[in-house]
Amino acid sequence: MNEFDEIRPYHDEELPQIYEELIADPMFQQVIGVVMPGVPFEGIAMKMRSCKTKLEFQKTFCYALLKDIMQKATKGVTINLDALTDKQQAYTYISNHRDIILDSGFLDVLLVENNLDTVEIAIGDNLLIYPWIKKVVRINKSFIVQRALTMRQMLESSARMSRYMHYAIGEKRQSIWIAQREGRAKDSDDRTQDSILKMMAMGGEGDIIDRLMELNIAPLAISYEYDPCDFLKAQEFQQKRDIEGFKKSQADDLINMQTGLFGYKGRVHFQPAACINDELAKLDRNMPKQELFTTISALIDKSIHANYRIYPNNYVALDLLNGSNDYADNYTSEDKLQFEGYLAQQIERIQLPNKDVDFLRTKLLEMYANPLKNYLAAHA
Repeated sequence: MNEFDEIRPYHDEELPQIYEELIADPMFQQVIGVVMPGVPFEGIAMKMRSCKTKLEFQKTFCYALLKDIMQKATKGVTINLDALTDKQQAYTYISNHRDIILDSGFLDVLLVENNLDTVEIAIGDNLLIYPWIKKVVRINKSFIVQRALTMRQMLESSARMSRYMHYAIGEKRQSIWIAQREGRAKDSDDRTQDSILKMMAMGGEGDIIDRLMELNIAPLAISYEYDPCDFLKAQEFQQKRDIEGFKKSQADDLINMQTGLFGYKGRVHFQPAACINDELAKLDRNMPKQELFTTISALIDKSIHANYRIYPNNYVALDLLNGSNDYADNYTSEDKLQFEGYLAQQIERIQLPNKDVDFLRTKLLEMYANPLKNYLAAHA
């Protein structure tokens, strides 16, 4: 047994067995009925069995579903790959994290449309609520981030995951997507957690900089015009404020996944920056460890912030938050009216007994203002 067997995506030769397990799973059958209404399950089963590779499965099932979401729930999803000088290189795309499923899902679609391979995806095991979900994500080229472990187990698990990432990039020549932090940034103030970089530097050879350079890190900025989960995130902020030790349930995670998938997102843009290896090579290798990780996190953050696509909403939100008209040149009075209407509608959707409307509105405004604040700071 290989040390990565527990966490890696399935090998292509394992797929027939996994397909049969899924086809026999009543819960999976039920989900397919909802996702593909009116399509006989037998036909889907036959189609699954005909997919010999993970990429074939992705192109047969995931691509069509994601294209459908793009069509129905966005105003267009775009990418600009100009900064990646060597398109055939395997990169570790480290990105801000807005949507549980679509950040990596949309990226895959955009890469396929540019004749590039799909990425392997780092996914937390807290989201793998049912056995069928775990199987589907591993067919979809995900590797598992183990959470809820003891400190010792966490160290072992992080080291193994790091070795796996180095193996995927160095030997499999397979690009990876990983979020810059554990979980989504609920207030859209996107900051790389040093712990993610520390994990990435556990595998590989040489010093910290050598090890990170092996991974060909390319910071990726993802910009959604509207975040369909914004009201759920605002609700969670109030729950955390009012209820000591509040934690989201598995049911909450499912609602967030569903809302994120099917809610309206407006325009969506993916902007990878150049690989940071040249920047890493210039750093002082004798810097204290913690300072080095903090410096590299800041370097990634600046790159992500500078590459956001800014929409009128972001300018309106910052002005409303500050009670000013400083950015009024960047939006029309219609834009402002429309966004204020949108905010009111999202607040209306929040189901809380002691709803603090002012607090919730401020939280929603911060979600849309923070990317602009960070963008302006990165360009200052």
